[in-house]
Amino acid sequence: MVFSDLFFLFVFIPAFAACYLAARAADKRFFESENTLRNAVLILFSLIFYAWGEPVYLFLMIGAVAINYFAGKQIADAAATNRRTALVAGIACNILILGIFKYAGFVAQSFNAIGIPMPVPEIRLPIGISFYIFQSISYLVDVYRKEAQPQQKFYNLLLYISMFPQLIAGPIVRYNTIAKEINQRSATLDDISEGIFRFLIGLGKKVIIANQLGSISDQLLGSDSLGSTTAGAWVGLLAFSLQIYFDFSGYSDMAIGMGRCMGFHFNENFNHPYTCTSVTDFWRKWHISLGQFFRDYVYIPMGGNRKHQWLNIFCVWFLTGMWHGASWNFILWGLYFGIILVVEKLWLLKPMQKIPALGHIYSLIVVYVGWGIFYFDDFGTMQTFFKTFFHGMGEWSGFEVKQAITGNLWLWIVALILCMPVRTWAEQHMQNQTAKYAIRTVLSIIIIFLSVSLLVGATNNAFLYFRF
Repeated sequence: MVFSDLFFLFVFIPAFAACYLAARAADKRFFESENTLRNAVLILFSLIFYAWGEPVYLFLMIGAVAINYFAGKQIADAAATNRRTALVAGIACNILILGIFKYAGFVAQSFNAIGIPMPVPEIRLPIGISFYIFQSISYLVDVYRKEAQPQQKFYNLLLYISMFPQLIAGPIVRYNTIAKEINQRSATLDDISEGIFRFLIGLGKKVIIANQLGSISDQLLGSDSLGSTTAGAWVGLLAFSLQIYFDFSGYSDMAIGMGRCMGFHFNENFNHPYTCTSVTDFWRKWHISLGQFFRDYVYIPMGGNRKHQWLNIFCVWFLTGMWHGASWNFILWGLYFGIILVVEKLWLLKPMQKIPALGHIYSLIVVYVGWGIFYFDDFGTMQTFFKTFFHGMGEWSGFEVKQAITGNLWLWIVALILCMPVRTWAEQHMQNQTAKYAIRTVLSIIIIFLSVSLLVGATNNAFLYFRF
């Protein structure tokens, strides 16, 4: 089940909202400030949501929560000398789970490729495992650092890990961000209004923009068209670069919006990254929750900027590439950006600060090429693409490319404009609240109408980050 699915929009969400509102009324009557029944409803629907696509791996997730529940209590209750041991054991269990289910097949295939025979296990990747394992690690570390109290109730930790708005594709919600809101939260009418509008903005990003761009990138970068024209390679990669932004930021918008409707305040995950003035700036604005995770739990503990900074950056970006998938192209992609960031820190950042426009153009080119490495998980196909991309083979243009541009001109214009902080700027300069809500209402109706129209019979609707 995905957020941009008609069943989710018109069956799951209305059923959840009805049950949640009923539980809210009962909580106010019987439990005063507690969210006992609301949390029970949220857990139940979260488990149904996950089991809808991964019924077998539901037990894996619950088992992971149980491990982290007992590990967290052990970290808090253990003597000072044993706290680190409990933390290491808990993190090791999480990494082992992630390693077995995400990387075991990749490791076996890699050994076979260099002549060391090893059976390749047939393990299907559990949806969202990278996200909920990282959230589990953040919980253990926050408890160890005494930045959060250990959760005393198993079902409350289950709620944090399994919460359906952010379970499948993030953002990675740190435990101390919402620890207090698990039992003490409320949603005002303003929260609900903001949350619904944010959800619809995300829905529009995904269905109206990302899905259409995905069709273009599939057409121009697919096996049938790959290598045919240089323009096709450039336009196809541009379509993918925009698609992955609107797809993932759209999901984050929907997650943040649903959380807001329930009284949870998730941190922002995107901040218009294509407006960056350096590659360093780009990664501060793209998938912010992942960047902050690696910064706080890997980079700084390794020494940060204080000692062996280069090594720290390469380790972080090697892990960033690995996190995105069990494939060598993701590792290459991570190391590519690791090298770029080291070069920036040594020589480029200060000069680019003096000429922001030059830094912006350079950053977009570097990121653009990086998405080519990210897209192709087969090195032979990747080589063919980049030969065509740099005009090593193929013609410059073709009918498919012209049709992709002229037949979707509105899509390109809208996508490029919405990469910029247009909505933020408009809302900051709109003082009349009546006009503001009137425009929001009209936009909401248009987004719903167009999204539903496009979803009827849609075949290309999966979120890209589900596979991570």
